[in-house]
Order: sequence, then C-alpha cells, then structure tokens
Amino acid sequence: MSTHALKTAVQFINKKESLVVDALDGLLRGSGGANLARLDGYPGIKVILRSDHKPNKNVAVICGGGSGHEPAHAGFVGKGLLTAAVCGEVFASPSIDAVFAAIMAVTGKAGCLVIFKNYTGDRLNFGLAVERARALGKKAEVVIVKDDIALPDIPQPRGIAGVLF
Repeated sequence: MSTHALKTAVQFINKKESLVVDALDGLLRGSGGANLARLDGYPGIKVILRSDHKPNKNVAVICGGGSGHEPAHAGFVGKGLLTAAVCGEVFASPSIDAVFAAIMAVTGKAGCLVIFKNYTGDRLNFGLAVERARALGKKAEVVIVKDDIALPDIPQPRGIAGVLF
C-alpha cells in the first residue's frame, strides 16, 4: 500500500481567463458534425449557433446566461432544441451586445423566441437586446423562466430547472 496521499482534482480548467472560451471550443470540436458554429466576434461575443438554421422559414429559439454549469446553454444548441446560445462569463450575464448579435444572426421573417432566467442581469441585458432588435423591425418574443426548485419561498425565483423542462 502506498503511503502517498491521493490528490483530488478540484478543477478541470486550463486558465480562469479562458475557461468559457475553452469550454465552447471543446464543444465545437467535439460536436461531431452537429452543424454548430460560433458567431463572428468570438471570443468577445460568445454565441454558439446552428449553422443549418433557416431564419426565414423557422422561428429561432435563443437562450443563454452566465456560464459555469456547462453544458448549459451551448450544449443544447441543435436540431429540435436551441438555435443559438449566448454565453456570459462564469456566473455573469452575457452582454447586451452579445445577445443582440445572436438575435440579429438567427432571426429572419419567422422571428425569434428569447428565453432567459429571472436574474437581474439577464432581465436587463436580454430585455434591452430584444428591445433593440424590435426597434429594427425584428419579431421577437420573450419568455422569462421564474420557477425555482432549489430554494423554497425566495422573493425572486430564478428559474434554473424550468429552462430545461
């Protein structure tokens, strides 16, 4: 029997500064031809989208939020699921510019549905991006997910579980 103590891995990251970009790059490389792409502006604008989406035929479904619980949200981009995912830094909402870029990239005549959680930053950034897109004539509807099964009776339910179900 060895007298050396086993070390437990606490983190599986290269560098904190590139954690989100590394995770998204890994998702793209490991997607096996799933028709995924990243939006121009990457890595500053962290948007993963379907490269086979037909914006004038199909309603785009966009979701996003802070990173840190991967594969959410980018792991759900694909046929029958999300059209695009907008990723913020770890536990931080994506910027208004990133959300707006995603909306503009995948929204055509059919419009888009933008889904986000009941976090203050998400409500502000996604909401303002949707308003900007609407001002330019894009059809965009919003769903704010507010259920919370993690904590009972909190004043601002956040909607983590409801985004998936």
